[in-house]
Amino acid sequence: MSDGPWLVVGLGNPGPQYAGNRHNVGQMVLDELARRTGASFGSRSAGLLGRRPQAVTADVRLGTLPGGAPGPRVVLAKPTTYMNVSGGPVAALARYHDVPVERVVMVHDELDIPFADVRLKRGGGEGGHNGLRDTTKALGSKEYVRVRVGVGRPPGRQDPADFVLKDFSGAEKKDLPWLVDRAADAVEAVVLDGLEAAQLRFHTRS
Repeated sequence: MSDGPWLVVGLGNPGPQYAGNRHNVGQMVLDELARRTGASFGSRSAGLLGRRPQAVTADVRLGTLPGGAPGPRVVLAKPTTYMNVSGGPVAALARYHDVPVERVVMVHDELDIPFADVRLKRGGGEGGHNGLRDTTKALGSKEYVRVRVGVGRPPGRQDPADFVLKDFSGAEKKDLPWLVDRAADAVEAVVLDGLEAAQLRFHTRS
């Protein structure tokens, strides 16, 4: 893996009323990564474009390299804007920390993946996900990594937009800590081992 930091972004909406929503599972994963590293989020990147960024960040070393050395430097970021305008903060942070698009990792909810599955890819379409669409526009590229956290399709004829803005069901909440932990493992695998190796691990049924 080449030198230089990574930018790992957890998508979601700001405010406690959204914190438990399916749409905020990306930020739940970022909270788990921060917990693992003993870090806390703060708006410490003052001076970004002459003002504080519209995100809270934590600068960490993620995972452990062979021999026990700390893993690569990673900027964990949670935008404090609404989901559909996530791109501006992501692009600003990438510029500020000199992170190329290939080392930007977006962690987000995914309707087209069954609940509790995690899938990884680089590039491709946004699948109607407004946070990804705005990020692609702001970065000027689709070639960032996506850690796609499955939340499943809504039941019956429920509007997908309403479904993702609801909290996980009681049954789902029992498995949610496992899902968040698995998605955090996937982020670490991408950073430590590369996307292809991570895909082999997380796309293979045990």
